[in-house]
Order: sequence, then C-alpha cells, then structure tokens
Amino acid sequence: MDEREWLAQRFEENRSHLRAVAYRMLGSLTEADDAVQEAWLRLSRADTDEIENLVGWLTTIVGRVCLDMLRSRRARREDPLEAQVTEPALDPEDGADPEHQALLADSVGLALLVVLETLDPAERLAFVLHDMFAVPFEEIAPIVDRSPAAARQLASRARRRVQGVNTPPTPDLTRQRQVVEAFLSAARGGDFDALVAVLDPDVVARSDAAEAPSVLRGAATVARQALTFAQFAKSAEPALVDGSPGVVADRGKATFRVMSFGFSDSAITEIEVIGDPARLGALDLVLLEV
Repeated sequence: MDEREWLAQRFEENRSHLRAVAYRMLGSLTEADDAVQEAWLRLSRADTDEIENLVGWLTTIVGRVCLDMLRSRRARREDPLEAQVTEPALDPEDGADPEHQALLADSVGLALLVVLETLDPAERLAFVLHDMFAVPFEEIAPIVDRSPAAARQLASRARRRVQGVNTPPTPDLTRQRQVVEAFLSAARGGDFDALVAVLDPDVVARSDAAEAPSVLRGAATVARQALTFAQFAKSAEPALVDGSPGVVADRGKATFRVMSFGFSDSAITEIEVIGDPARLGALDLVLLEV
C-alpha cells in the first residue's frame, strides 16, 4: 500500500466523524459533504510528515473550511439560516434522535454567524471545537498555541458574545491578585474554611503531574487538596500566566511548576497546576513584584 492509499484509507475511517462536525456547523448535508471533500483535497496536498495527529488535524481543517463557508454564505446574503435545515439529519453518533440533531445544527449555524462578526481566529476555533463538538481544551490548546486554561478563556469570551451578552469590562487584575493571595495564604496556614471562601462551589482543579494527573471538582474537595499545597504555596511567586493572575513555584528548579486560575466575580472557578516542560515553555509568563 503506497502513502496515498494509506491516507485515503485513514480518511475514510474518519469520514463519518468529519461529516458530523461539518453538519453540526453548517446544518446542511450537502455543504457538509463539500467541506469534508475540501479537507481531503488539503490533506492530499499537505506534507503529512508534519502531521502528528491526523484526526485532530482533519477536524481542525474541517472547522476552518466550515467557517469560510459560513462567511461566504453571509456575504452572498442567502436566505436566513433558520430556513436552511431542510435535509435529513445525520444518523446520531451519540444516541440523540435525528430531529434533535437537525435543531442543533440550525442553532450552531446561527451562533457561528455572530461569532464570525466579533471574534478573532483563536476565539472562533476554541468556541467551535469545544462548544460545538466537545473537543477538550487540552486538545484545542496546541492548535491555538495557548495553555488549556487560556483556550478555555477564549471559548468563554466567545460564548458570552454568542449568547448576546455585551463584552464584559476588563477584568479587575488587582482584585484577582488579591483572591489568589488569599488562596495561597489559606493554603500556607492550613485554613480549610478560608480556602472554601475563595472557591466557587463548582470549582474545577486540574494537574498534569506525570505520576498522577488529576481532575478534582467542588469547593470542599479542592480545598482539602489545596491543604497539601503548603510547600508549593510557600515558594510561590506572583505572575501573570497568559495575561491572568497566577503563581510560579520553585522557579529555576527541576520541580518548577505554574498554577493558573479562572475567576468569576470574587471566586476562583478553575485551578490548573502545570509542570509539563513542553506546556510550561508555551506559557506567557510575567513575574510580578510582591
């Protein structure tokens, strides 16, 4: 089997997945098939030696092709998208009934038109792949050259605009730094109640530790884990991590780690402990004066 035959076989193995991605974006089976065919043409012309994750690469290409098609659709001032979902839906991949799939595709198309008018490319990609097809932020992050936490923020900003909410004011970085310091102070002192007070009830904490990567949910669970961060907290230095308040611990040592945060009002909604050297190298870190 030569390389082109091998690529064709791999592409056919993933056609249904790519078609589902395109259909949910476009709301049209015909246009979805066109987008998938364009992805094959781009694959056949690409230097496949540079492609490490073929499925991820193809998913990204299909997403970008669909965005271009929606942009062209609007430029031609076609009929409203509400009227475009007239074809039978795809066979559901996740157990949803066909009618639900068609309605989903309709809302996706409308949402993307709003996104295209207001978002930069990184925001568009993070929003489409995560909110429209549940691609994890860990997989989106390398595509947009951001950390998972930063990719999550891109999608969050996009989501607010798609839902018709005005762009929120610039985050109060001073207040966010105070919240981070309160978290670290409580961790240093072993104060469980103070930790819970600065955590959102639905807070999510992630760690990429090679020996035991983890995901924790809920204020009480995260607070109990944070009590074990006392040594981390003592060596932590304040920093901006991809533009948001965070901390750097053990800088210059083999155990060098970064902790990034997500915020809502005056509470911490997300915590991410990053120690993987490749991910650390991709972060935009700016140390702050105490």
